[in-house]
Amino acid sequence: MKATRMFAIVALVFVSLSGIAGAIPMLTHPAGEPWGMPQSLLRYSPFRSYLIPGIILLLAIGLLSLWVLWLTLERRSGYGWWVALQGCVLLGWLLTEVVMLRLAMWAHYLYGAVALVLIVAGVALTAKPAA
Repeated sequence: MKATRMFAIVALVFVSLSGIAGAIPMLTHPAGEPWGMPQSLLRYSPFRSYLIPGIILLLAIGLLSLWVLWLTLERRSGYGWWVALQGCVLLGWLLTEVVMLRLAMWAHYLYGAVALVLIVAGVALTAKPAA
């Protein structure tokens, strides 16, 4: 269980930091051009700029992961379910992004694997030890 919790902690640190770091340019430059994301990528989405996706990324991926990390570090009751939920949120974000952009890149596969690690680790952390 110790190794599973450690995997979850490492994954949550990675997801929270990269979610916050990814949201900052989306919020400060919603047109996307200074950081190499043309607005043409949004043509199949309901968004006209990266502002709303940036807010969602910051809240649902960056800050929620940070909060789940805190729950995990503190071993709060039910933290395993929160770890699994964060994996599901990340996977949902990725699938929605791929559908809206009509584009899958290497990062989608990497974060998809991290999402699956979070889901599996979270479920494992909720299991009761054998008597």
